[in-house]
Amino acid sequence: MNFAPYQDESPETERALSPPHPDGRVKSPNLRSPRASADLPSPRHFVGGGYSNTGFGRDVEGGHVSLGAFETSLPIRMDVEAALAYLLLPPAGGLFLLLTEHKSDYVRFHAWQSSMLFAVIFIIHLIFAWSTFISWTLFLIDLILMGFLSMRAYRDVDTLDHFEVPFFGRLANSFVDNE
Repeated sequence: MNFAPYQDESPETERALSPPHPDGRVKSPNLRSPRASADLPSPRHFVGGGYSNTGFGRDVEGGHVSLGAFETSLPIRMDVEAALAYLLLPPAGGLFLLLTEHKSDYVRFHAWQSSMLFAVIFIIHLIFAWSTFISWTLFLIDLILMGFLSMRAYRDVDTLDHFEVPFFGRLANSFVDNE
C-alpha cells in the first residue's frame, strides 16, 4: 500500500490582484474583531443607522450604509432599540416595540422578553403593595434587572446573541420563531 500525500489535480489558477494604488501605497487588509460574527458585519461599524436599505454595502442613491440583518423598522440603531425594550417604562416599552418593529428579530425577542417579564413583576408589585419594605425591594430589583438586561441587549448586538431570562427567554424565542 502506498500512502502518498493527496495531490490536487485541478489546474493551477492565479487570483486576480487589485490594481495598484495611484500613490504607490499598499492598502492594509480589514481586520475583524474576534467577537464579530463571521458572516455579518457589526452594526457599530456603520453610520446612519442602516434602517432604510435591504442589502449589505452602500446605497448609492440614498447615501446610507445598509446593514441587511441589522435592519430595523424605526430610525433607531438596533442596539439602542433593543436596550429601549427594557428602559421605556416596562412592560409598555416592549409592547410599543412589538407593535412598531417588524424587521428585526433581535429587537422583537427583547421586546417580548421585556413585556412578559415586567408584566409578571408588575403583578407581583400589586400583590405586595401593602408592604413598603417589599415594594421598595422589588423596585430596586426592577432597576437592577432593567440595567442589566438593557446593557446585555446593547452589548450583544455584534453577535446577535440573546441573553435569556429563565422561562421568559425561552417563551420569547418561541414567539419570535413562530412569527
